[in-house]
Amino acid sequence: MKFKDFDELVRMVKGKSNRIVSPGANNAEVIEAIKIADGYGLISGGVLIGVKSEIESLAASAKLDLKKFELADCADKAEMCRKAVALIKEGKGDFLVKGGVDTALYAKAILDKEAKLVPEGGTLSHFVLFQTAHYHKLFGVTDAALLISPTLEQKKKIIENAVALMRTLGVERPKVAMVCPVEKVNPKVPSTVDADELSKMSKDGRIKDCVVEGPYDIYITVDRKLADEKGVKGGEVPGQVDIMVLPDLDAANPVYKCLTYFAEGMKSAAVVAGAKVPVILPSRTDPPLTKALSIALASFMKDQKRVAA
Repeated sequence: MKFKDFDELVRMVKGKSNRIVSPGANNAEVIEAIKIADGYGLISGGVLIGVKSEIESLAASAKLDLKKFELADCADKAEMCRKAVALIKEGKGDFLVKGGVDTALYAKAILDKEAKLVPEGGTLSHFVLFQTAHYHKLFGVTDAALLISPTLEQKKKIIENAVALMRTLGVERPKVAMVCPVEKVNPKVPSTVDADELSKMSKDGRIKDCVVEGPYDIYITVDRKLADEKGVKGGEVPGQVDIMVLPDLDAANPVYKCLTYFAEGMKSAAVVAGAKVPVILPSRTDPPLTKALSIALASFMKDQKRVAA
């Protein structure tokens, strides 16, 4: 990875030109996040969409100087999202920062075919990059927000999206764990059957540029010694995982929020994988720092895509 932790990421993107577009900016948490990101030197300007008087009041309370931002007065949340996507399409912003709008409305606007923010045949998925005190490197968790009960083919897309994102961050061959309740294939636990098939897809080249292993439980995924104790010998992923793929929203969302709330030394950034432009998608109740670090990650992704182009 091209940065070892979030502090290094922030140093790498500080002072870059980043124009944000934020639907639902009349939200205390997103205003606080923008204030933090602006203090880090991560924002050069942008458009804040929402009830103008509320944005101004919240900004005053947070001591956020609004001079560099354009305010777009809007009360309807669906219209906020449509307007934000239109501004990105028109080249008036570099990436989207979700404010106090529903994820479903946000995703619907991004997926609109007229917006052309998603490649034809593409799938959007949610990706959270985590840093914690008890794991030796940054790792991703997916999909904790968008795909509710993904099919086998959708899980393949989730993996491909996450791998492409990790490769953008400098991990050439990400190690992917299919996380399940148990490590043995059991037809009564459907997630283990999918995990086994996806591992086979990795081995035979249907999933490229990564190694996928599983089914693994959490202990096996994150600790080589515990994997050995459970009789899982060999494998590249145990204790070296880069991406944890959870079976569905019921599993992934609680894991995401438990890590956010309980993990010692936790820092995170939440984005959408699979879109043509960086899209920030934290939970509405994520800490403001998570939202600020999501802006830093989006800035890095934007610059890497420009280099690749």
